[in-house]
Amino acid sequence: MQLRYSFRLYPSAGQRMSLARAFGCARVVFNDALRVREEARVAGLGLVSSAELSRSLTAAKRTPERVWLGEVSSVVLQQSLRDLDTAYRNFFDGLKGKRPQMGAPRFKSKRDSRQSIRFTANAGWRITPGGKLRLPKVGDVCVRWSRALPSTPSTVTVVKDSAGRHFASFVVETGASEVLPEATPEIGIDLGLGHFAVMSDGRKIDSPRFLRRAEKKLKKAQRDLSRKTKGSSNRGKAREKVARAHARVADVRREFHHRLSTQLIRENQAIAVEDLAVKGLARTRLAKSVHDAGWSAFVNMLEYKAARYGRTLVKIGRFEPTSQVCCACGVKDGPKPLNVRIWTCGACGSVLDRDINAAVNVAKAAGLAVTACGAQVRPGLVPAQRRETGTHPKRPTRPVWEQTGIPGH
Repeated sequence: MQLRYSFRLYPSAGQRMSLARAFGCARVVFNDALRVREEARVAGLGLVSSAELSRSLTAAKRTPERVWLGEVSSVVLQQSLRDLDTAYRNFFDGLKGKRPQMGAPRFKSKRDSRQSIRFTANAGWRITPGGKLRLPKVGDVCVRWSRALPSTPSTVTVVKDSAGRHFASFVVETGASEVLPEATPEIGIDLGLGHFAVMSDGRKIDSPRFLRRAEKKLKKAQRDLSRKTKGSSNRGKAREKVARAHARVADVRREFHHRLSTQLIRENQAIAVEDLAVKGLARTRLAKSVHDAGWSAFVNMLEYKAARYGRTLVKIGRFEPTSQVCCACGVKDGPKPLNVRIWTCGACGSVLDRDINAAVNVAKAAGLAVTACGAQVRPGLVPAQRRETGTHPKRPTRPVWEQTGIPGH
């Protein structure tokens, strides 16, 4: 399977200018090609082929208006055309029902929050013996290697985010050698807002609420931005300050998701989660809390880590009545208001915690052999059995340069 490994870049002032030039050239080529195809569509002509666009790009480099396109790597410009082809393919596949629908390709702007360029293997980029990333017509850029690359990367994408930070994203192939030893526990997870995750074995993971905790600083930064004159350099600095504040929130949330998902994958052989309607919930009064939790990103991490390490992830339908069914006897007791967190089953008399009961039912709906009922708060007619989970393995203590396999360190 293919995975992306992202590392922070620290380019010099001159390298920043070279990267900005490459971002701008890639954006111009994308917009020119999109304009040609849109004009052909309006005129009733067929879709302009990629070969014709590539020839037009080569001819444009010889004109006085576009001669500066030759100042950047030609691979960056060709990959920009490939990105346009991918955007059109995704759009048409959405119309055919092969994938979720998405909008038609649109023009890029220099004010977009994300700028990126891509170098393939034939571009001549490489990792130097000193651990730097050598990019054509940019130079040797300092990289902070935070972990080892499992194999030789095929492409590298240089990304600049809204906070002005640069990243190198490598695409690598990973094999089946990373399959973890088989584990016995199987677990169901109920995702929520009061607690981020409630496990079928009775554990509850508190919701960190990163955005809510950072709201005071975010308000101050946003207020300072609103007072700056539009178009001034001070407004640009204030805008970057707001972007950095939001980036810090996103980074700590992503770190929390990675740590929790890795722990769950290492400790359990099979995991069951509910397929939540995040888009629908994001249109309610709970929108900010839903986005702050980041359920979709967490489930996506569980999905690719399960495939990578030989675990099983099962998603159940969002319409399963997990909160209405007693996990001890299976009797459906009907819907309950959200303020009801503990309830007593009228059939068997078990006293149930709403969230743990739902987590056990999630596991049962997925066909996992989770002992019922871990959802009991105090002893009822059916005693609750719990399994002990293993500890999170320690991270390797080898130096970063030894892990990356880069010579010279």
